[in-house]
Amino acid sequence: MGTPGFATHSLKALSDAGCNVVGVITAPDKPAGRGQKLSQSPVKELANELGLKVLQPTNLKAPEFLEELKALNPDLQVVVAFRMLPESVWALPNKGSFNLHASLLPQYRGAAPINWAVINGDTQTGVSTFFLKQEIDTGNIIFQESTPITPQDTAGTVHDKLMEIGSKLVVKTVKAIADGTVSETPQNNLAAMNLNGAPKIFKDDCLINWDDSAIAIYNKIRGLSPYPTAWTNLIAPDGSVTAMKIFFSQIMATSNLKPGETWSDGKKLILAGTTAGDLELTDIQLAGKKRMPVQELLKGFRWQEGSTLKRP
Repeated sequence: MGTPGFATHSLKALSDAGCNVVGVITAPDKPAGRGQKLSQSPVKELANELGLKVLQPTNLKAPEFLEELKALNPDLQVVVAFRMLPESVWALPNKGSFNLHASLLPQYRGAAPINWAVINGDTQTGVSTFFLKQEIDTGNIIFQESTPITPQDTAGTVHDKLMEIGSKLVVKTVKAIADGTVSETPQNNLAAMNLNGAPKIFKDDCLINWDDSAIAIYNKIRGLSPYPTAWTNLIAPDGSVTAMKIFFSQIMATSNLKPGETWSDGKKLILAGTTAGDLELTDIQLAGKKRMPVQELLKGFRWQEGSTLKRP
């Protein structure tokens, strides 16, 4: 059970490992693009390539879907980046259902564990497999695998690391369950102080507060890159406002600007002030324009002296 690209690696790994995948459950096709043509999920596209049966329920509690699911007679259900399941679904297989979660549980339970780990400046994260139960992300841990987060990592690069090690952990978990050698660790047995949550991120959460420190803003920018992307308002001296997404930045050794103040040499450099340090903005996108490195942007865009990123 899965929908986005993150889940395709696990499905491919299960197929390559010779697991008997009797069905794939994914999201219904959705209109996308200017033409609003129906678009298939990445998981459905891969399932079709592999010749697997695909179910696309709109309602996971619908009797007709439950009958289709029962007809597959699954021994085990593997859940990777899918929806919250009702008990009538996750309790169906005789060996249960397990989920791959992109954090070292019990840290970062919730919808956006990768983003929040980077935003919070963590130096390590990982993946966990656990048996599903009623409360979300609280089931008994089966296996975990950790990986470092470097200072240059973004949510995108961490996503790709976890997608890779997660797919291997899924296969390891399936084999242990099939062999009867699986062991479980209740999450409340894991020593974890000051647990961080990972709630869903909305547009307002992505707005940069230039009264934060350079390191806090730097982590927020990379923790939201490439999606959903940190943003700010660029306010020109004449008062005009342009929304601006920031995909990456660098912390400067010196600090000469007030929070939200900017400076540019007009050729390859844009600096922004914070309460503790300045940031060099290196990868941005102005509203209505393409994402591009700052030096490319400045070839066709005049950065006006006195522009700010927060209203006075």
